[in-house]
Amino acid sequence: QAAVEVLEAAGFQVIVPSQPLCCGRPLYDFGLLPRATRLLKQTIAALRPIIAAGVPVVGLEPSCVAVFRDEMTNLLPDDQDARRLSQQTYLLTEFLETKTDFAHLPKLQRRAIVHDHCHKKAVIKKDDEWKLLKQLGLDFEVLDSGCCGMAGSFGFVKEHYELSLKIGELVLLPAVREAPEDTLIIADGFSCREQIAQTTKRRALHSAEVIQMAINSATNDLKDQ
Repeated sequence: QAAVEVLEAAGFQVIVPSQPLCCGRPLYDFGLLPRATRLLKQTIAALRPIIAAGVPVVGLEPSCVAVFRDEMTNLLPDDQDARRLSQQTYLLTEFLETKTDFAHLPKLQRRAIVHDHCHKKAVIKKDDEWKLLKQLGLDFEVLDSGCCGMAGSFGFVKEHYELSLKIGELVLLPAVREAPEDTLIIADGFSCREQIAQTTKRRALHSAEVIQMAINSATNDLKDQ
């Protein structure tokens, strides 16, 4: 919802698929490649008119975007629509940096700590959100935290639970607990936010929610004038 508001505020018409679609990442991670491929084919079929029209596809979960950018073309090497979709898919922050002039973003004078996502670092390898967060006016630190430990469903598996916590406790979770209450915790990965929610008293925000917060704050300031 926050991403839709942000994109509409930037002047875009947002289309949300009417049917549930899955990138196949959960199946891919467990080696269930035929089932993951079937899901990807269903997604491509549902998005075919969008793909053919060259409409950008904005993803919010880095692991899903990484599938579209990397694994999908490996699983479907001869599918031209898969290749086009790979080239048309963006993270929200990447899309805003590439397709808009975000120099006029409202300011949000807050401190924040940021946990980067493993798939983003491995596959997408861009720092667009850092540019965007700087433009928002945030005073932020990107944690050298490695993996959050949850890693999709890894931390939910009983025999992985203790290891998942140990990984999170290396850097991320202590940093979140030690952060002042008015410091924003930013993590774009769903499993990363889940790990933080399960093991601390804090709720991490997606970048979309942070940008939405800045827009709403600016709107409220105008109303008060």
